[in-house]
Amino acid sequence: MNLSLQDPFSVAKEFPESLSTNLNYGHSVAIQFNHNGDYLASGLSDGSIVIYEMVSSGIIAHITEDCHVRPITSITWSTCGRYLLTSSQDWYCKLWDLSLINSGDKSPVIRQVKFDGPIWSSNIHPQNHFHFVASLFDDSPVFVDLEKQPPIVQKLRTNPLECEEQEANGEEQRNRRKPNDKHYTLVTNFTIEGQYILTGTSKGWLNIFRTKDLKLIHSNKLANSNIKNIAISPNGRKLALNFSDCIIRQINLPDLMNDDDSTEWDFEVDHKYQDVVNRLQWNAISFNHNADFLIASTHGQSSHDLYLWETSMGSLIKILEGSNEELIDVKWNYNRCKIGSIGLDSGIIYIWSVQFPQKWSALAPDFVEVEENIDYIEKEDEFDILDETELNKKRLEEEVMDIDVNTKETTDARGFDITQESFIIPIDYEKELYR
Repeated sequence: MNLSLQDPFSVAKEFPESLSTNLNYGHSVAIQFNHNGDYLASGLSDGSIVIYEMVSSGIIAHITEDCHVRPITSITWSTCGRYLLTSSQDWYCKLWDLSLINSGDKSPVIRQVKFDGPIWSSNIHPQNHFHFVASLFDDSPVFVDLEKQPPIVQKLRTNPLECEEQEANGEEQRNRRKPNDKHYTLVTNFTIEGQYILTGTSKGWLNIFRTKDLKLIHSNKLANSNIKNIAISPNGRKLALNFSDCIIRQINLPDLMNDDDSTEWDFEVDHKYQDVVNRLQWNAISFNHNADFLIASTHGQSSHDLYLWETSMGSLIKILEGSNEELIDVKWNYNRCKIGSIGLDSGIIYIWSVQFPQKWSALAPDFVEVEENIDYIEKEDEFDILDETELNKKRLEEEVMDIDVNTKETTDARGFDITQESFIIPIDYEKELYR
């Protein structure tokens, strides 16, 4: 039923509360919704990709041609929704053109690059789908330009700015370093506009690079443990960092778009999220569309829930239950108010969504739902013959109002902009349906 006809209190909910759907085709290890929330891409443990459409939760494509040969580690969509970037343990990053997945003539892989080891994660540039950044296992992070062949791979430094001063002191300072002082970049991400690259190291350093020249312009030490995840809110106002010390740190981002002076940037921790009783580790984190809520999946065989916090005060407001296994990756579908997460053991994708009560009176105002059959009592004037003149006069009065059927709506029932066109993946109806 159309959302505008549903209960407005249910439509306006900021987060889902109940488990509604399980998607269990293959063993999923990574998921990502597209920007409009119409599709869900799932990377499987065999290296193939499954794409679901979110209206019926049905499979529209299973990409096996030229796919990876080992488990996929990350999936990201281009802003337009046509291109998909995947990374895998087979040392490859691949850029897919989804307009070719069901054509059968051309390979959907339009670009690919092989590295010298497995890939932790990769992120596509918000403005240019031929650019991406990746963090590599036991190696420096890289910025890759796929526009030309062969691809241009540029390494980013891992050591923070503070190490430059130490290196300037000479060989004696370098000789005093311990073997475990080496930094490793574990995670990378772009800011919302793609103007900067954020990287997290194994020593708790947050490094910020300027994308246009790949220069390290700011470093900030936030903890002494590994940075496992970097999540930036869709409005670009909040940053969440998941550390291996069981604490998620939230930071209010400075105005990176208008303030170019990196020396004035302040990355003070605003809130810390943790389970002080059970000391749980967190597997993945994600913001909602306006950064009012933050969700995290828990680590451990005894932890099967998703924790949801309110970000302005830092208070825990909801624990999403329903799965019977540990959850790893977690993603938020803003437009449809859905949350997706993956079961570690089974690879099932669990979907939490808002349940709408049926409201048939929205279609027929005189509709009344009854608990049991009743004897209908005819109204006194229900079948009276009305004067034709009076009836026509009443109809003319009702037709005075002009109804605009040409102008398209600019926002949906939840207030999201629907003017931006999204790519529609072509479907091959002759292929066997997946059940």
